[in-house]
Amino acid sequence: MNRPFRFFSALIGVACIGACAVPSARVKTSSAEVSTTTTPAAQNSALEEPSVLQSDSPESEQEKIQHHKIVRVLLAENQPEAFIKHSNRVNIFTQDETKKYKISQAGTIAVKGLANGQIQVGTLKSTQPVWIEPADATLEWKSNSYTGKFLILPGTGSTFSIVEYVKLEDYLYGVLPYEMSPSWPVEALKAQAVAARTYTLKSLENVKNKNFDLYSDVRSQMYRGNGKRYDNVTRAIDETKGEILTYQDNLFFTYYHANCGGATDDVSSWHFSTKSIKPLSGASCNFDSHSKSYSWSMTIPTSKVEKYAQSVGLKGTLKSIRIVRKTGTGRATNLTLSTTKGSKTVPCGAFRLATGIRSCKITRVATTTKGVQFAGRGYGHGIGMCQDGAYGMAKRNHSYKEILKHYYPGASLEQLK
Repeated sequence: MNRPFRFFSALIGVACIGACAVPSARVKTSSAEVSTTTTPAAQNSALEEPSVLQSDSPESEQEKIQHHKIVRVLLAENQPEAFIKHSNRVNIFTQDETKKYKISQAGTIAVKGLANGQIQVGTLKSTQPVWIEPADATLEWKSNSYTGKFLILPGTGSTFSIVEYVKLEDYLYGVLPYEMSPSWPVEALKAQAVAARTYTLKSLENVKNKNFDLYSDVRSQMYRGNGKRYDNVTRAIDETKGEILTYQDNLFFTYYHANCGGATDDVSSWHFSTKSIKPLSGASCNFDSHSKSYSWSMTIPTSKVEKYAQSVGLKGTLKSIRIVRKTGTGRATNLTLSTTKGSKTVPCGAFRLATGIRSCKITRVATTTKGVQFAGRGYGHGIGMCQDGAYGMAKRNHSYKEILKHYYPGASLEQLK
């Protein structure tokens, strides 16, 4: 997902995010448009947390549904070492619990990758994954604070990965401040909370990696831990707790982006192979022109464009770039690159991510001796919710439900039990 102040570094660019908005496993809900109804949690929407410690008291089935919506977030991979601070007592144990020990006071745990697939976590050495479980404490790594527990996974060579297991709603506390400014109106943040929650649950339906569900960067959603809280963010998440968007009883990828430049587009204009659905069919936007991202100009080094051209099989010195296809809103879908060796037509979305132009709503492109000059409107892929537009709507006293209805037309606002 993409915000200017943290731009892809995202929504995939979401995010950027190469996910498809195709309806999948059905969520058993009613489908009244923008109404709040009660629905059972989708079976495939979340993964249950492995039972590594016995619970002090039995939970009801309803409590299990709520409490075990666990998201596994990859925080780091191929790490040779890490120093993880803890604010209070922590439990450290191997995955099979044959080795375990406890640290009773705040401190720092050194994690190291050893030879032959071993890892060392504090004083514990193992070829198995090792848990670091905080007890009434937070974990801190690289200046970010986390409330979930860490699983340290042995990697190749003398390296390891760090995966946080965190509850869904707690995960969102660490997403929103990095996808939307926490100083923005609370109704805009509420819309962002619903979109981010839905996007997360949709992503969990088809997890491709056995050891984690989501990345902590723009390949999924930006996440920097949830230990630091912002009042407006907390309110936005808490007051929309469990609310999701569906279309025809299905979760869908609720894409979002920084600025649409006056209108969003159909998802099929970005993902050519993706079937269009009504909530991602595009919407007019008269609420984003206040932003500096609404219109822009920039110069991209010719060498950067030529490097991209070479990556798609086109060699030679760049001669020109031409827009060959646009959507009805003026967003380029295809560009033709011409060099001294030939020409090639490429998707504008791929070109954008490779070269760093702000959007494909290009109003001018010219090759010069100083580089390739672009001018355009908007910031990001232009699909789903326009975040600057959400801000503009909230400033004009529109509610988060009205914001969601505008940018995801035809979607239903549902409540997970």
